[in-house]
Amino acid sequence: MIKLLTTIFAVAVSCVTVSSFAQEIKGDAKAGETKNAMCIGCHGIKGYQASFPEVYRVPMISGQSGKYIVSALNAYKKGERKHPSMRAIAQSLNDQDMADLAAYYEADGVVAAASLPAEPSKKPSAEVQALLNKANCASCHGANFSKPIDPAYPKLGGQHADYLFVALKAYKVDNNPKVGRANAIMAGMAKQYTNAELKQLANYMASLQGDLKTVPQSRFR
Repeated sequence: MIKLLTTIFAVAVSCVTVSSFAQEIKGDAKAGETKNAMCIGCHGIKGYQASFPEVYRVPMISGQSGKYIVSALNAYKKGERKHPSMRAIAQSLNDQDMADLAAYYEADGVVAAASLPAEPSKKPSAEVQALLNKANCASCHGANFSKPIDPAYPKLGGQHADYLFVALKAYKVDNNPKVGRANAIMAGMAKQYTNAELKQLANYMASLQGDLKTVPQSRFR
């Protein structure tokens, strides 16, 4: 138990450090729009599917929290997230590039004055509610899964179910050089569930109203 608490504390301190550092660099959305050439080929096409480690729709990132985007890119760059293509892209970016891209995608496609209900737009079944309660998912990602308690955490409401399923499974993978996500807290949560249960969670979160979207680039419309 002491070892687990020490690990969680270390992860929390690390996250605060990364978040604090990210706050020192102000992102420029207009600059980000000139730097997104490597992003739009996947994230700028509706329904675009990745094929590694399995076939799934790439995540919607327009409307996502900028701080989360920076955090995710840094995780790919450091190898904490082990997707080869995303790691190669992240390694080509400096801190200012990440901040600019994050600012661009956080604002991309956002409609002024639009707001989501504080509660989920769809009530879960009793079975799904029990699964949500098991890891207390709402305590970090918000009651509607679109307003996390820390902007360094992702918005999940309305995200593609197949992507969420792949992402959740990745936290259960150990000692694989090309697949997996090294986050002690999320690993502890994900490993409580079978893959079938993770799919149920992913399907429910995907069914909710959310901020996330894919904004097609003019060249792909």
